[in-house]
Amino acid sequence: MVDNATIARQFIEAIPHAKALGMHLTKIDSGEAEITMPYSEQLVGDPRTGVIHGGAVFAVLDTCCGAAVMSHPAAPGGTATIDLRIDYMRAATPGQSITTRATCYHITRNVAFVRATAMDDDQDLPVATASGSFTVEGL
Repeated sequence: MVDNATIARQFIEAIPHAKALGMHLTKIDSGEAEITMPYSEQLVGDPRTGVIHGGAVFAVLDTCCGAAVMSHPAAPGGTATIDLRIDYMRAATPGQSITTRATCYHITRNVAFVRATAMDDDQDLPVATASGSFTVEGL
């Protein structure tokens, strides 16, 4: 029998935008996920500063949250974002990868609730935090 984490890993690794942004799923298990997105000149939003575009940070946070939902033991299948709030705390440091960590902390019959953080090498001050709700299929 295939577990939720394996299904979530296969799904996330097949998403075209995840591949295009260079996302790597580094951890997934029981409602928790971690994805790393390496620094790339193609993701820079402001060429003067070299800072990764906020849209790329949003995309990796959203993807990580979805992976956390799909890997939760109570999640029966796929998911989609209902609402995702991102608080940008600071610009990511140019040249550094972004690592996101998400936790699905509660699931109802129809909705999963998730919190996530995006960090670069400075683990004391997040680049961004997220909280959101996601669909839950088939409970």
